[in-house]
Amino acid sequence: MITTNHTTAEELYETLKNIKVTGSVCQYSLRKCEEMTPLINEIRDLKEKKNAVILVHSYVNPEIIYGVGDYVGDSYGLSKNAMETTADTIVFAAVRFMGETAQILNPEKEVLIPGLEDGCSLADAITAERVRALRQEFSEYTFVCYINTTAAVKAECDVCVTSANVYDIVEKIPNDKIYFLPDELMGQNLVKEMAKRGVAKDVRYFEGKCYVHEEYDTEQIFKIRTEYPQAKVVSHPECKPEVCDQSDFVGSTSQMLQYMETTDAHQFLMLTECGLSARLQKEFPDKHLVGTCTLCRYMKSNTLEDIRRVLTNPTPRDRVVIDKEVVQRAKKCIEAMFEFSA
Repeated sequence: MITTNHTTAEELYETLKNIKVTGSVCQYSLRKCEEMTPLINEIRDLKEKKNAVILVHSYVNPEIIYGVGDYVGDSYGLSKNAMETTADTIVFAAVRFMGETAQILNPEKEVLIPGLEDGCSLADAITAERVRALRQEFSEYTFVCYINTTAAVKAECDVCVTSANVYDIVEKIPNDKIYFLPDELMGQNLVKEMAKRGVAKDVRYFEGKCYVHEEYDTEQIFKIRTEYPQAKVVSHPECKPEVCDQSDFVGSTSQMLQYMETTDAHQFLMLTECGLSARLQKEFPDKHLVGTCTLCRYMKSNTLEDIRRVLTNPTPRDRVVIDKEVVQRAKKCIEAMFEFSA
């Protein structure tokens, strides 16, 4: 957790210098750090003045994670951090559905979203109206929604899950009829995992996809294994089942980082958004990446300038505002996840 004390350009450069991802987007010279440092220090002062906390997803740019972030992680971990904070204002550097989750768990707090492209190809794939129609068609099914959904969609579902706990929670649900949404690829991986565990579940799933994870394929894995036979392949369960099948480890962003930290391997092909690659380079400099990663345009739309903007002059668009009835119903869905995860 970073305190609000000021940093110097030299200190910032020491923090970021090992990060070299995606050309010039996430590469840091001393001059670049000198340009960013005044803004970072201004944001740190604003956080203290406003009693604000900044939650940052691992996919956001490194200068935000290591320059102004108070908590960094995946959607599940940040949801728990949101519940723990005593701040009056939560700035969620991620996408809107994550800010909505923070608002649901902290209805008395102000939640601000700095990203100007705050959507998500996965979350935007399904609406509350579509869920209601599906519930009529599959009335005997327990509806399980991925945390990558809007508050309105969560309000129509029974249980929320994350990429870290989806398999365990679905296994625990007493109903053997499950409708999983919105991720088709994770749904297919869920079907395979239940079969592997010998758990009899009739799992239906929706057709949404994450455009970042959808593009990875087995040909990429084959090329890397040929060129780097010692490399470990780590992937996210939003990837295609055949990609997950050929991976050495499959898990959430936090689980992937933990695996790479604890395994003896030193080379990795990381099949997820580039932000996690940057974290690996910063936090485990003795580990090396091979191959390429993919940027999420939604996550990367968060900038230091917009974080300052929402802390000084937020617009109605920046604020997360959810209908009270939706908050109450969506909270039950999220609380069911915490109960199954206990």
